[in-house]
Amino acid sequence: MAQAANALSEQTSGSDISMLEKVKPHSELAAAILCGILIAAGWLLGKGDYGAVSVTLFILAYVIGGFAKAKEGIEDTIANKELNVEMLMILAAVGSAIIGYWTEGAILIFIFAMSGALETYTMNKSHKEISSLMELQPEEALLIKNGMEEKVHVSALSIGDMILVKPGERVPSDGRIARGHTTIDEAAITGEAVPVAKNIGEEVFAGTVNLTGSMTVEITKPNSDTLFQKIIELVQSAQSQKSPSQQFIERFEGAYVKIVLAVVFLMMFIPHYLLGWSWTETFYRAMILLVVASPCALVASIMPATLSAISNGARHGILFKGGVHLENLSNLKAIAFDKTGTLTKGKPEVTDILVLPGLSVEEVMLKAASIESHSNHPLAGAVVKYVKQTLNVEILSPESIEDVPGWGVRAHFPNESWKIGKAGFIDVEKAEVFAEGAALKLAGEGKTIVFIEKNGEIAALIALKDVVRSETKKAINLLKAQGIHTVMLTGDSSKTAKAIAAESHVDQYVAECLPETKVEQVKQLQREFGTIAMVGDGINDAPALAAANVGIAMGEGTDIALETADVVLMKNDLPRIAEAISLSRKMNSIIKQNIIFSILVIMILISSNFLQFLDLPFGVIGHEGSTILVILNSLRLLRS
Repeated sequence: MAQAANALSEQTSGSDISMLEKVKPHSELAAAILCGILIAAGWLLGKGDYGAVSVTLFILAYVIGGFAKAKEGIEDTIANKELNVEMLMILAAVGSAIIGYWTEGAILIFIFAMSGALETYTMNKSHKEISSLMELQPEEALLIKNGMEEKVHVSALSIGDMILVKPGERVPSDGRIARGHTTIDEAAITGEAVPVAKNIGEEVFAGTVNLTGSMTVEITKPNSDTLFQKIIELVQSAQSQKSPSQQFIERFEGAYVKIVLAVVFLMMFIPHYLLGWSWTETFYRAMILLVVASPCALVASIMPATLSAISNGARHGILFKGGVHLENLSNLKAIAFDKTGTLTKGKPEVTDILVLPGLSVEEVMLKAASIESHSNHPLAGAVVKYVKQTLNVEILSPESIEDVPGWGVRAHFPNESWKIGKAGFIDVEKAEVFAEGAALKLAGEGKTIVFIEKNGEIAALIALKDVVRSETKKAINLLKAQGIHTVMLTGDSSKTAKAIAAESHVDQYVAECLPETKVEQVKQLQREFGTIAMVGDGINDAPALAAANVGIAMGEGTDIALETADVVLMKNDLPRIAEAISLSRKMNSIIKQNIIFSILVIMILISSNFLQFLDLPFGVIGHEGSTILVILNSLRLLRS
């Protein structure tokens, strides 16, 4: 009952917050529109003999239109003990009213309120990816207990529980298929549009869609620790963190506001005595300066762009843990890659089979797989998998089998003696001349050679290799085109590393790396190139990921790699790294455009005011219009 009550409380709380987020931009927009209507009515009545009513309507427009921004400005000023741009706008509007410019002050409030409503709308737009993600997670699951089915809230599920997921339903929590087989749409997690076939023992993730068959899933993680929840937490965390540029702008804002207020104070007196302006004109120009010198557009130059880029990345399976990492990506000069599981698939595969003339390939491979099926070695598993997939035959049972640790396996079938293993386990001299020395050539290609002996004679050799991912070459070439130096770090021998490096197209490789060696290499690359990234997926990569300026983890990697990294590729899709760098560069370019544009507008408006060309309404339009344009320019990143 307590769990159910907590779940209901969480649901209600989340629902209330979601409702407030949906209502807020509409309430701000409604207040701005009502403010505009009151201003129009006040202006029309002011043309007649209804001065008092007109002023009353303007005061209402001030209160309704300016309440949200005034409240925000006062709260921030109290919290940070510093004045901000909201306070500048309110002071300018009040100052305009004091000297009798009710209409101009009200227009300032109206446009400021309208730009605030649009800013809230655009901020919510950039948060849309999180909202849509959260809506994908089911709230209930069909629990199977004592043969009975019971609907429960997902928060009530525990590790080991069995749940039923029917066709067309979303998977409620991470787990492993205990019964059934189906096809899963994992687009919400990996971004991959093609459905994935799933069988007994394979993992399924919360938020994915069961397309074809019913399946019973054993829960392997609590709801709070699912991959789906981690994605949401990562993006939420990234959106709450501020980049160095944003932090600088916010520090700059406090000092800038003080300078503006000091200059405005001087502007109230100096032009009257030095330039002969009237007191009304002097105060009026001071109020315009207060408006046009406000850094609203400058302050809005960075955060919307950063949030838009983070949301864009999340939609395409690239998770940034903060704006600082997104910003750093554009400065990368070199990237170091772990080999196994990153550049390669991480699992050996059979690449070549050479059989003694006169023997059947099918027979030799069937006997080899029958023997290797009794071993847990990764190479043995690769041989068994190859035979099952290509020959489609039943594995045999040897009469006897003997494992010789570090060398290979002996086995007996009726009237046949077989051995599988290293050259030294068979006969080194025979192995070297078998198939005209093919073993040496294959080993030079970075492949592992396994020999098969039948009744004292070498019958065949099998070459296996940790195969380079199909997309690796494309990913490396894209990075090279961006001017980035690529390095492979691996614990393999120099011969294997050289072959994989050549196939992967990386610029440089370092072989026989221990975890601590990878950290040393990362530091060496930093000394040589400056800002560098490390890409990895395993526990042994975590120290190097932490040492790099930007750590990038593969989504199928270990939990520690995901936690240590700054960027996560939800699908093991290496070309996404080049996309992330392009996104970072475009974001920084848009931020520069915004900053230059906003500074130019401020300078032009201030100059026009001093030359007495600019009236308050046009100053308001120029100032607030530039803010809106800056935000809209940032939103382009959502679609790039």
